[in-house]
Amino acid sequence: MTSKKETLNSDNSEAIVNDTKQINDVPQFSKAGKKSKLAVAKQEEKIKKELNKAKAAETTTIPKQRPVTRPKAERRSKNYQASLKLLEKDKLYPIKEALALIARTSTVKFDATVEAHLRLNVDPRHADQNIRDSLTLPAGSGKKLKIAVYCEDSTKLEGVEADLKYGAEFLQLLDKEQLDFDILLTTPELMPKLAKYARILGPKGLMPNIKSGTVTNDLKKAAQDTKSGKVEYRVDSNGIIHLGIGKVSFDQEALLSNFEALLSSVRNNKPNSVKSNYLKSVSLATTMGPSIKISIDNN
Repeated sequence: MTSKKETLNSDNSEAIVNDTKQINDVPQFSKAGKKSKLAVAKQEEKIKKELNKAKAAETTTIPKQRPVTRPKAERRSKNYQASLKLLEKDKLYPIKEALALIARTSTVKFDATVEAHLRLNVDPRHADQNIRDSLTLPAGSGKKLKIAVYCEDSTKLEGVEADLKYGAEFLQLLDKEQLDFDILLTTPELMPKLAKYARILGPKGLMPNIKSGTVTNDLKKAAQDTKSGKVEYRVDSNGIIHLGIGKVSFDQEALLSNFEALLSSVRNNKPNSVKSNYLKSVSLATTMGPSIKISIDNN
C-alpha cells in the first residue's frame, strides 16, 4: 500500500507541473524593443488589418462609375447654344458667307470684336518661323487706343497726335509703375533708358519695338498710323496668330478688307523653310461667340 507521505509528494509534484505550464502559457514581455507589450500589440493589430484587407479583396465589388460629363457646348449659356445652332458642324464656310453670319453669332450686348485665328504650320522655336509683323487695317481696328510718346527732345513732339506726351519725367512714372496708356512710342536713342523697365513694359505688351514701328524718329507718322488702325501680330507658342480685325458693327466690306489685309501680310511672311500647308486652318469668332471655320487655300 502506498503510504500517506508518498501520496502527498505525488500531489505536490503534479501541482508544481501545472503551475509551470501556466507560467509558460503567459507571454513574457520585455521592457522595451520589439518584444515589449506595446510593440507586440501593434504587430498583432497590423496582422489583423492585413487579414481584413485580404478578405475584402476576395469579395467582388462593383467599381463606382464616374458621372458622365456633358459636352462643352452644352455647358455654355443659352445664348451661345442658340448661336451655335446657326452653324453647321465641321463645315468650312466661304469668307463672305462667314462674315454674313458673324454678327448673328455675337452673344454679348456690347460691340464685340471680330477675331481672326490663323493656325500655321510653323515652329516658333526656330527664329525664321517666329512670325511677327505689323500692318495697317484698311477699315481700322475699331479700338480707341491711348497713345503715349516718350521723347526728351521737345521739338520732335511738335505736331504729334498723341494722348500723352512725356519728357524725362516719364522714367519717374515707370518707377511707380503708372502705365495709363495702350501704345508707347519713342525714339531709338532712348531705348537704352527703357531697357531696365522691360520687366514692367514687356509682360503688358507695351515695350516699344522697331519691328512694330513703335521705335522711330518720325513720331508724327507713327502716331497717325497707330490711330488709323495699325496693329501688330505675333505667332504664339502653338503656332497660332490671334488678331482682332474689327467690330461687329462694321459692315461686311470693311471686315473683308481687313481680313484680306491680314491674310496677305501673313502669307508674305511665309518662311522659306515651310514648303507647303502653311495655313493649316483659319477661323473667325466674336468675343465670347462660337468659332466659324473658313474655307481657304492653305498654301
